[in-house]
Amino acid sequence: MSCSNGKVTLEDIARATGYTINTVSRALKNKSDISRATCEKIQQTAREMGYVRNYIASSLRAGRTKTIAVVAGSLTNVYYAVLVELVQKEASRLGYTLMILCSQDDPDTETQAVEMALQRQVDGVLITPCAVDSPALKMLRESGIPFVLLSRYLRMEADDSVISDDEQGGYLAGRYLLEHGHTRLAYLSYHHVVYSTRTRYEGFLRACAEAGLQQDAVFQAEVCEEADILAQVRAWMQQGVTGIFSFCDVEAWSTISILENNGYSVPRDVEIVGFDNILGYMNFPKPITSVDGNLPAIANTAIDILRRRIHDPSLPPQQIMQPVRLVER
Repeated sequence: MSCSNGKVTLEDIARATGYTINTVSRALKNKSDISRATCEKIQQTAREMGYVRNYIASSLRAGRTKTIAVVAGSLTNVYYAVLVELVQKEASRLGYTLMILCSQDDPDTETQAVEMALQRQVDGVLITPCAVDSPALKMLRESGIPFVLLSRYLRMEADDSVISDDEQGGYLAGRYLLEHGHTRLAYLSYHHVVYSTRTRYEGFLRACAEAGLQQDAVFQAEVCEEADILAQVRAWMQQGVTGIFSFCDVEAWSTISILENNGYSVPRDVEIVGFDNILGYMNFPKPITSVDGNLPAIANTAIDILRRRIHDPSLPPQQIMQPVRLVER
């Protein structure tokens, strides 16, 4: 069975089944006042006719679109890919459609992404802002639409946020290296990431200070070009560094690859610890010890806070910090 114009309506299904349009509508939604047998008959007919529910029309009537936008850096970054997939699973479970937008960690692109989300009248936004003074955040605040900072904290109590305990993660990474006999350590990051870069370093320094390391035994650098990364690590190794805490697993793997392509052996020449525990979600050929940032809890909690704020904008803002753990490999 199919409709002559190719677009099946409730009226078409009502005509085919002999029921009223209202009964058809309620049966397709599994309303309790329609018998199970009637629901199944109408739903079977709808499937055979190729009926697809018009969610846009439904959302206009309800005043909500049941759509959430997530604005992340780039899905070529494995961290964002894993996080967005976890968000999508939880959003789908709660009946929301996810609109995925990438900022490429560029303020202008991020602002365009938020503007697009607002134009599509999403119910709320999850965002990993690329800057403290991001114009996109200003736009969200002025729009009044609910939003939650994902894996970011800007020390502004007016914004909901869900983050990993980055400071404790840095501490665990530093303590692990120290416990494995390394007495000269370094912290390496490729880019400055809002909140996390500094906070992980603070935890790393806490572990070093607790172990009694002098200032000249702890190093830090932020470099992104392959040649600069190699030169920096070489310089550290010449200064006796044998343990490196990398800002994240993706950067740790990149550094390992650069070193091994230039004749070094990891961990024989230098040991590298990462952050995010990406190996807990997908396979990579090089196992590394890493801090697990509790991504499922971040995704689920962020969706929950956003959903609650959508339904009650007067709720006080929440800043949730998820616990972390070290996964040794």
